[in-house]
Amino acid sequence: MSEQAKEFSADIKTLGDKIVGLTLLQAKELSDYLKEVHGIEAAAGGAVVMAAPGGGGGAGGGGEEAKSSYDVVLAKVADQTKKIAVIKVVRELTGLGLKEAKDIVDKAPQPVKAGVPTDDANEMKTKLEAAGATVELK
Repeated sequence: MSEQAKEFSADIKTLGDKIVGLTLLQAKELSDYLKEVHGIEAAAGGAVVMAAPGGGGGAGGGGEEAKSSYDVVLAKVADQTKKIAVIKVVRELTGLGLKEAKDIVDKAPQPVKAGVPTDDANEMKTKLEAAGATVELK
């Protein structure tokens, strides 16, 4: 690649690191806060969409771009004997506690992590499937 890596301010790096480290429950709460207080809403695919300040008809046509991030969704655990292994992988990937990870597995289909870069999403999918889960990338 001929492009240099973009430099980010320390404040932005700190904020980004904090957001990435959120649990699913914290991320949901943040999402609700941004929507209710600031009118900012996550669109399908994890992109952030702000309410248009004025009569905003956009720039027209717009072809669909290749996705750069995905939501990793645990669709199901087909074999109940593999449930514990799937819970362990969910905990490893999310940093959640045992109860929260178990709730995700028990209530499938459930998102495991949202807005994950393509390579990481594929790696997460591979780990979950190896443990016995059915996974979708949305």
